[in-house]
Amino acid sequence: MNWFPFYLSLKVAVVATLINSLLGTGIAWNMARRQFRGKALIEALLVQPLVMPPTVLGYYLLISFGRYSPLGDFLAETLGISLVFTWQGAVLASSISSIPLFIMPARAAFEGIDRRLEQVARTLGQSPWGVFRTISLPLAWRGIVAGMVMTFARAMGEFGATLMLAGNIPGKTQTASIAIYDAVQSGDTTLANALVALMTLLSIAALWFANRFLKR
Repeated sequence: MNWFPFYLSLKVAVVATLINSLLGTGIAWNMARRQFRGKALIEALLVQPLVMPPTVLGYYLLISFGRYSPLGDFLAETLGISLVFTWQGAVLASSISSIPLFIMPARAAFEGIDRRLEQVARTLGQSPWGVFRTISLPLAWRGIVAGMVMTFARAMGEFGATLMLAGNIPGKTQTASIAIYDAVQSGDTTLANALVALMTLLSIAALWFANRFLKR
């Protein structure tokens, strides 16, 4: 049995989770603590990957990072980075598709922190980064971990946007979700059943783990 799609999905999900943890923590903190013009619009944009059809999101990514787009041309010519039909493109698609699931619990965790604790730290001479590192981040860690787990589960099952940007190249960009689709189409029920069972178990375990943290 070909296990490459599962291993690739696992690799993509881990990298996407790390990226979203770094970017999403900063975004969640700013959305929880700052008031600025256009915040409602940014909130709406951040949730779009959850409500937008995956193929539409994938199309936007394709025209944004494709070889003939300004950004795609810059990445290719200047940095030598190509995202179309690569596993890195699958990471990008999974990261953008799943980042709302990180931001929402992380933001809720930051909003639940008593601001007086942060104010006391500032009066004692802590810098903004020091307050974030020693007060905000430790108190919000459960929400952040829950967001990481939800991101991982969503990235593992990403299909539409990944197919549009990374394509379906066996042994290169074919993730587990795409491999399941191909297996069903070709009548390979053994591979389809094995991958479906693994993905289902991982999803249930991730949701159970995240639910425990959210309840606390």
